Amino acid sequence: MGVRWILAAGLWLAGCATSPPPSGLPDSLDVSSRHELTEVPFFPQRDYQCGPASLAMTLAWSGLKVTPEDLKPQVYSAKREGSLPPDMIAAARRRGRIAYPVTSTADLLREVAAGHPVIVLQRLESFWQTQWHYAVVIGYDLERREIVLHSGAEERLAMALDAFEQTWKPWGYWGLVTMDPRRLPASAEPKKYVKAVLGLERTQRWQEAEQAYSSALARWPHHLTAWIGLGNSRYALGNLAGAEQAFRSAVRAKPDSGIPYNNLAHVLMEMNRTEEALAVIRQAIRLGGPQISVYKKTLAEIQRRRNS
Repeated sequence: MGVRWILAAGLWLAGCATSPPPSGLPDSLDVSSRHELTEVPFFPQRDYQCGPASLAMTLAWSGLKVTPEDLKPQVYSAKREGSLPPDMIAAARRRGRIAYPVTSTADLLREVAAGHPVIVLQRLESFWQTQWHYAVVIGYDLERREIVLHSGAEERLAMALDAFEQTWKPWGYWGLVTMDPRRLPASAEPKKYVKAVLGLERTQRWQEAEQAYSSALARWPHHLTAWIGLGNSRYALGNLAGAEQAFRSAVRAKPDSGIPYNNLAHVLMEMNRTEEALAVIRQAIRLGGPQISVYKKTLAEIQRRRNS
């Protein structure tokens, strides 16, 4: 049976160099004045391969055994001599990591202060060329107004904060942390985080998705989409009892939405509790909403199961 789940709800290239007003810091930023991550491995890039090198650094930091050569087939285009950001994100997800966006200097500092290295996309300009370049921020010194990066062939490159922001700004302050699903990013916001976890569902990394949704719910215990995602992940793992528990929690989190009732009804049907399933899906239909046609299909499916 194909389960009728309701889910929780311009490309450009970096070919790397070898060597605005700032986005701004709030008046009060709760981080230390200086912090540097010494445990982040350094992989010097090969020609135009800053994408594989940068991603390998953060994935290895997160606990995976991986090298730039392992990632090259997934993120590097020899034809284009560079890496596309969507491919960087997809590669992190395929290896079971949360690819969470970091898009401001304040959030970048929060992540580094919490011990999380951040991949950034810079535009580096010289007299003879302009190139996009991935690097990994591993430290900062606010008194000296410096950022420290693993960049290209250089380990621990110190760069003036204002100059760094000028290079980071051109593509909208694109940054990325690659997190173990059992840990939350320091700058995590519920909607953005759950959207990032959905990427694990799309790559069918169900165990990691379950862990990530559990992490989200420890922080935001009433988040409907996270409960639905947890239930979907447990169902995919064959844990029907766990899926039922998650969907019942989703119902409690938002009793006026038919979506968790729909998914709960599916699980009850799979557990051969068809009368309970019918009562639940009828409640979804009573609530109505934009997914009403899906609820009616679910009802018909349960009725066929009961009559078979």
